[in-house]
Amino acid sequence: MKTKIVLWGKNTQEERVLIALELLIDDNKVRAYTFPGELATEEFSQLLMKEWRDGSAVEFPDGFQVEDRDLTITGQLLPEGITVEREDVVQRAQAEWHFMVLSAKLHRTYVSELHELKDRIERLKKFDGNIWDELKGYWDRVQEQVREKNLFREHADQLRENTNALFGQLKELRHKLDEEFDSLSKDNFERLSEKLSEVEQKITEGLRLQPLFEDLKEMQRKFRDIKLNKEHRAKIWDRMDAAFKAVKEKRFGPGANDDRSPGERLQRRFDGLMSAIDKMERSIKRDEDELHFQQRKVDTSDGQLEAQIRQAKIKMIEERIRSKRDKWNEMDSTRQDLERRLSQQKEKDAKRQEQQKVEEAKKAAQHKIAEEIKSAAAAREKDATAQEPTTEDTPSEPRVDSILEAAGTTLGEALEDVVDTVRAVAEVVGHQLEDAIADLKEQLREDEKPVVNDPEPEAPASEPESNETDPDTPEEELTDNPT
Repeated sequence: MKTKIVLWGKNTQEERVLIALELLIDDNKVRAYTFPGELATEEFSQLLMKEWRDGSAVEFPDGFQVEDRDLTITGQLLPEGITVEREDVVQRAQAEWHFMVLSAKLHRTYVSELHELKDRIERLKKFDGNIWDELKGYWDRVQEQVREKNLFREHADQLRENTNALFGQLKELRHKLDEEFDSLSKDNFERLSEKLSEVEQKITEGLRLQPLFEDLKEMQRKFRDIKLNKEHRAKIWDRMDAAFKAVKEKRFGPGANDDRSPGERLQRRFDGLMSAIDKMERSIKRDEDELHFQQRKVDTSDGQLEAQIRQAKIKMIEERIRSKRDKWNEMDSTRQDLERRLSQQKEKDAKRQEQQKVEEAKKAAQHKIAEEIKSAAAAREKDATAQEPTTEDTPSEPRVDSILEAAGTTLGEALEDVVDTVRAVAEVVGHQLEDAIADLKEQLREDEKPVVNDPEPEAPASEPESNETDPDTPEEELTDNPT
């Protein structure tokens, strides 16, 4: 879009004048230059149209008039009393300039916001994830304006360049933070490795297995909060898992680590948890009964000392009940989580079994169809040979009809057997194969038609082959840099 236009017009005396309009974006104004006829020579008008309008400096002769007007969407841009030959050019420029002014204001707003982010980033001494997210959100908003074409290309390029520079500064800080984190991770890794080495040594010696099991459980609980990078975390986890299995094998024998399915392991854990919850509830019930008994006895105690002793017992029982209820709440929360995981695992197992049934049914159907095709081909060849007439009995055309009739009858019987097979398979896998078998039947009808232009029957075609393909899975990638 141009910010300058040049056009011819007339003044109130109907004298020919040259009008030059210039947009002052920052001031939201339009500056109008009026050159009378004696100044508006052909040479000067060409200078304005070819050089000044494109941004080059042009020296104006003395005697012109200049006037500034506020830019509005409906206001008058031309000086009073001036009319132009191309009013549509002025109206189009007014609309475009109004958009340019608004776009420039939007650009200045984003520049101001970027300067604030720059000041905050330059004051950082270490990486701040919140500022990174703010800068990323800022750039997402800029990109939205670019897609909507509310920002000019040069403005968007300037913002992109400055934003990339700030992302670069934050990446340097993050790199330093990663180095510090890796150093801390290395120290934690070495410390945990020493502890695991001690545990592994004790497991080898076969001493104090129950306390070792509890130590491993405590180490596992704390493991999630320890700062470790991905590589160190994976190594420590594998060693802890191996240590758990070794302790279980030492305590319960070689069969303790049998390869059960995920569903069976979850169900075994759920059953054990429900048994523990049942025991906990019975224990709480006994404490509550004891609490009620002591409370009744307080009122009938002989002497103040006995009453104080019973009050102390009541306090102890109440604390015991509170502790057990806290434990019960934890167990109940674990129960809910296991129920959710069991439900999800059952759905996965059901889908896997259904898929397995489908695959088995497909193979069975393919085998059955292949056998039926072989039988139909053999029967067709046998019937055609038995029904072949001699040349003295009938002419060649009736022989063709006879062959077609025999082949059609045999093929119909074969197709009926195929349909019966399909229906039997459908009882196992539902209706998933019906469409595929319908297509196969149609193909068999086309493939098994005898050739009618030759009175002699041809040998049966070879067995059809089935081709199956598996769908692919697409992948996607996400980037975090605006460039």
